[in-house]
Formats: sequence, C-alpha cells, structure tokens
Amino acid sequence: MNLLAIVGRPNVGKSTLFNRLTESRDAIVDQTAGVTRDRQYGHSDWNGKLFSVIDTGGYVIGGDDAFETEIRKQVKLAIDEADAILFLVDAREGLTPMDEDVADMLRRCTKKVFLVANKVDNAKEMDNLGEFFSLGLGEPYPIAGISGSGTGDLLDAVVADFSDGEEDLTSGLPRVTVVGRPNVGKSSFINAITGQQRNIVTPIAGTTRDSVYSHYNMFGFDFNFVDTAGLRRKQKVSEDLEFYSVMRSVRAIESSDVCILMLDASQGLEQQDLNIFSLIQRNNKGVVLVVNKWDLIEKDTNTHRQFEELIRERIAPFDDVPIIFTSVINKQRIYKVLETAKQVYEARSRRISTSELNDRLLPIVKEQNPPPSVKGKWIKIKYITQLPTAYPQFVFFCNLPQYIRDPYRRYVENRMREMWDFHGVPIKLHFRAKN
Repeated sequence: MNLLAIVGRPNVGKSTLFNRLTESRDAIVDQTAGVTRDRQYGHSDWNGKLFSVIDTGGYVIGGDDAFETEIRKQVKLAIDEADAILFLVDAREGLTPMDEDVADMLRRCTKKVFLVANKVDNAKEMDNLGEFFSLGLGEPYPIAGISGSGTGDLLDAVVADFSDGEEDLTSGLPRVTVVGRPNVGKSSFINAITGQQRNIVTPIAGTTRDSVYSHYNMFGFDFNFVDTAGLRRKQKVSEDLEFYSVMRSVRAIESSDVCILMLDASQGLEQQDLNIFSLIQRNNKGVVLVVNKWDLIEKDTNTHRQFEELIRERIAPFDDVPIIFTSVINKQRIYKVLETAKQVYEARSRRISTSELNDRLLPIVKEQNPPPSVKGKWIKIKYITQLPTAYPQFVFFCNLPQYIRDPYRRYVENRMREMWDFHGVPIKLHFRAKN
C-alpha cells in the first residue's frame, strides 16, 4: 500500500488536511503552532485506491530555531519512506523562510512532491499563489482543508501513480511481521528461531536499517518472517527513532497476516507500543503480544498474572489476544511464539458456513438475547453470513440496523469469539437492513 506524507512548517493546516483525508478527527487541530505532539496514521480511499496517510506535525519546543530543527528532521524522515509528499504552505500568510528551507530539501529528493497552498477560501488568497512558484516545485494546488475545496483535484493527481492493491510478497506463505519499539529484541528473536545471524544485533537502538526477510521452514512451521525495526541512526533523539520505526512498521503491518508485537518487560507497555498495537488492529491483522526480557524481572507468585492483567486493561476493548512471556537470549518459549502465530493465522483464515452461523448463532441473537428495544421499537436479526474477505467479517441482516448499539456489538463479538476461537484476531460485524 502506498504511503502519503504531509509535511510543512507549523500551523499551515497539516492536521486539518489529515483529518479530511482520513475522514476522522484523530489529529488535534488548534491555532497554536506545534500542537501536534503525537504522530497520526490513517487510511484514505480515493477513486478505489487505498493508501496510508501520515501527519508529520511534530513535537516542537521553544522558538523559531527549535521549529526549524524539528521540521527539518521530519521532512527528511518523510522523504525516506513516503511514496508521495504533500508540502503544505499557507496562502494567507504567504511565503516564509521556513517554507523555503523545507522546499530546498524536497527539491533534492526523487519522490513525487505536490505543492499545496492551503487556506484558499476566496479570490484574494488565489492572488497570493504566484510567490510560491519561486519554490521550484511546480504549480501549487489551491485547497481549503477545512471545507475540502480543491482536495478532489489534488487527490486525482496524487493517486494517479499509486498501485491499485497490495504487493504480493508472501509467495503464498503466511507472512508474519515482527514489530515493536527500538531495541526490544526483534532481530535477536529472528536470529534465535532461524539459528543464523541474519540480522545485526547491537544494544544501539536503530541498528536495523531495512526490513529483513527470513524464510522459516522447520519443525512443521513454514513462514515468511519480516524484521521491521526499520531504524537508521540519523538522529539520536528517541522521539525521532520512534517516529521512524512506526513509519517503517506501517507498510509491513499492512502487508502481513500476523504481527508479533514485542514488548520490553523491563519497560512495560508504553504509549508507542499502544500506537503500534492500534495500527495492527486498524489493519485487521492477527496479533501475538510477546513480552521479551522476562528474565530481567524480579518475580513473585503473582507477577506474571498481574503483568498480563495490566496489559489487557490497557489494550481493551480488543483484549482477546495471546500474551507470551519470553527471554529470547535464553531461548525461553520462543517456539511457543511460532506455534501461537500459526494458530492466530489459522483463526484469521477461518471460514464459517452460512448454515452453521444461522444454526448456532442466530438462535442466540434472535431468541435468547436479542438486541434491546430502542424508542419502543424491537430489532429483529433475521440472517447471518460471513463476507469473503481476508479477515473475518460478518453481516447481520435485520430490520433496524441503525439502532444497534456498541454494547450489543461487543456482546455478539464476544459470543462469536467463544464459539469459534478468534483469539488474537480482530473481527468486524456489520448490521444491515434486509431488503
């Protein structure tokens, strides 16, 4: 899947455009420059082409010098990973030295760059576009991120060279991706299970430069493994390393079947882990949580259970995932990880016949525990079927689908998990009106 990065100096409307492209309100929008402190990732669909979008708003501190330094870092990272780049400028404020600094870097890159003049709401702002031609990046696309004006023409140009679907790199084998924060043991895990020093391992976060593919065919397991540390020692600031790791992980997650998300037991579950877990869930991939370096933890009788309970609380509501405690350096339970990944892959590929769904599940949702009435109206579910997709999706045909509430959706999902073992697999339920 193609990746589109939005770059530009602070307060030109990057987060507003991100929200419009992803049809969300995930990115916080404020008049204060530098308000985007967490990197945002989402999907957009235009003319049938699905692509990823990343908002490189940036966490900035202090005055102009700090702004310039941070923006320079983010643009360099975006240039490395994105297939296309939207360079936003502010048509109201006009051209600034910081815009020229960003443009100077973009002119040297080989990626497709689209110069986008935001906040063009009237003819007056259109008259201001002439000065942006001096940036040497072609004619600016005038848009208004808030209203959406002009974004259609922009997206037509952006997706013209994008691929229609995901590249098939799996050769028919399950594709298992190893993801996680820097230096949690991803490369060590790959080396341990393959018995080869395929990946360089050092204590320095950022050793793994590119995604490394390893075919594993031993002891009844047949996988394509990917180590996606994806970090380069470009900056010593941990936030930049984490940002880069997620940019690299986005694509690997999108093209995988099952993700092994590795955590560092000595650091616990951090926000960056939750960000990557959210990416896995939103892309509907199977997931196995691996708590590595468990040998470094002082334990008592309840340590294991308490640690697991804390993880499940923080990843809720999708907490039906396998959690395995390992010590890769001691090869403890590393093959349990493989076994579990295989089980999750099989669960994600599971197909339930329409007759079985209606024989077993329909009596529960129709008679035993039907949806609660809303405004005196009773919801009747009449028919259930599974969609022919790569991950489990089910359609419930009923008379009043608009009245199905989230608590009932979760109840039905939990019952399905109990009945058909979708452990570690996100599933989607759709309630539709029956014609």
